[in-house]
Amino acid sequence: MQTHHTTRAVKALKIYCPIDEETMKLVVTGKVSSIDEDNSLSRILNIIKADNPLGDFGSYKSVVELAPGLEIFSPQPDAQPTLGEYGTATVSPTAILTVYIPADAPHADVTHTIDLILREHPWEVPVIEICDTFVVMRA
Repeated sequence: MQTHHTTRAVKALKIYCPIDEETMKLVVTGKVSSIDEDNSLSRILNIIKADNPLGDFGSYKSVVELAPGLEIFSPQPDAQPTLGEYGTATVSPTAILTVYIPADAPHADVTHTIDLILREHPWEVPVIEICDTFVVMRA
């Protein structure tokens, strides 16, 4: 049996970004270009669209998966939350961005871009994951 695919080593970067209800409606309906430019999600998307290795698929650049979600958390006494109060479970509408980065991308470029995203993220403790994985590509 002939194989019709190959794999490409990448890093998966997943960013959980809080959004308001109006932005959630825009995300769910695919009207991403209508998001307020001063919104943290818009600023993070603009970083991904800039000249950097995030979302690099060769013939396609700035590739990002955007999904609606919810974050549920309870601030503790030492927290300084932008949403919620100590001892109370809080639910936050959230945009979940997944971006793939070539495994051989220059470390300094990736680190610099992640630092830019951290500066724009509104949470006291941003939820951002990075892991090594593979994507399946046509052979």
